[in-house]
Amino acid sequence: MASYDLIVIGSGPGGYVAAIRASQLGMKVGVVEKAELGGICLNWGCIPTKALLKSANVFEYLQHAAEYGIKVKDASPDMGAMVKRSRDVAAGMSKGVQFLLKKNKIEQIAGHGKLKKGGKVEVTDASGKKTDYEAKNIILATGGRSRELPAIPMDGKKIIGYREAMVLPERPHRMLIVGSGAIGSEFAYFYNTIGTEVTLIEFLPRLVPVEDEEVSKALEKSFKKAGMTIYTSSEVTKVDSKGKGCVATVKTPTGEIKIETDIVLSAVGVTSNLENIGLEEVGVKTDKGKVLVDDFYKTNIAGVYAIGDITKGQALAHVASAEGIICVEKIAGKNPHPLDYNNIPGCTYCSPEIASVGYTEEAAKKAGYQLKVGKFPFTASGKAKAAGASDGFVKLIFDAKYGEVLGAHMIGANVTEMIAEIVAIRKLETTGHEIIKTVHPHPTMSEAIMEAAAAAYGEVIHL
Repeated sequence: MASYDLIVIGSGPGGYVAAIRASQLGMKVGVVEKAELGGICLNWGCIPTKALLKSANVFEYLQHAAEYGIKVKDASPDMGAMVKRSRDVAAGMSKGVQFLLKKNKIEQIAGHGKLKKGGKVEVTDASGKKTDYEAKNIILATGGRSRELPAIPMDGKKIIGYREAMVLPERPHRMLIVGSGAIGSEFAYFYNTIGTEVTLIEFLPRLVPVEDEEVSKALEKSFKKAGMTIYTSSEVTKVDSKGKGCVATVKTPTGEIKIETDIVLSAVGVTSNLENIGLEEVGVKTDKGKVLVDDFYKTNIAGVYAIGDITKGQALAHVASAEGIICVEKIAGKNPHPLDYNNIPGCTYCSPEIASVGYTEEAAKKAGYQLKVGKFPFTASGKAKAAGASDGFVKLIFDAKYGEVLGAHMIGANVTEMIAEIVAIRKLETTGHEIIKTVHPHPTMSEAIMEAAAAAYGEVIHL
């Protein structure tokens, strides 16, 4: 029986990163994967969706080319070509993970992994053959999938999840999207931009409900301006897909309505992949669909760990990667710090982009802080004006007593690239005054961070 220091079940951004870090620390590592290397993120999530969004972004530029002094005739979206480019990007990234695993001398074990007692993993390959492997330590990194609602039973054709939304053979004329989190908002932007009539349904009172309220309002204004129909505080109670298209019954604050559409996209969150991985047989404890772990991802069973979407943290690729590194460093006898889940950046890659970290203004007030809040609109940014991207703003929230950055909330072009500055600022416990005195290059979008800090302290120059 093959034996390892560590076996990782799952090769997503949690699993493969954990495996590589473990190899760097001198462990003999095996990775079990039943599908493509890189998991959902590289193959059916983060990466291919960003490729589609870039195609939409380029098409949007072409539609507005005259505003930049450029004449363009007859630009039109080619759904098949967009999907092919997206799939090619994903395939290339998956091959990159394969290269990294080989480079780090990590054995790739193809098949479905399942825990067994005594530090063993049973792997069932595509032919059904079962093989046992032994490991001193095992990390579960099996990820998640689309959550299904009883009222919206997915059939993969007319009622679909994110996977099908990435590879539709042709652009639908009409699409109803249920859920306005990151996945729903990104697909709403993509399909609306290439010409689909998009209706967006959100159960909670505002779009992107985890974001600061001002960001939600700005996104709703932008989406409506782009031609989307939006219903908040609304719920899809039934979908009839017997005909050529679908008829969705929607309960709204003003009464029940019926919406005819070609496609219903369910984007209502993620469910952990906990089935058939041996948790019950081995005795690993779970709660509310998550594996219970300590601050270093150890389960109640010695030698068994869990990271990523199947644990308590945010279901984000960069969270899974960070958890994987902390987990293997602890296994290796190092002394890593626990992950600060209140300093995790969240990004939504629609247009305008959204990025945030830390407390919202409402949450900071509820936590008892006295606040200083600064906001700088991109309408006052020279770079944003020059780029034709003046929608949005940067909002910073400070603890009035100590100057600590409690939260940052941004909406606008390139803000997903800017948020890391605030994550580092919070990690280093930098104050508002230090941000004001940190010289930012001009002209850049990132100047808005310095200006927002200055606005909070009554020192803003360009407002």
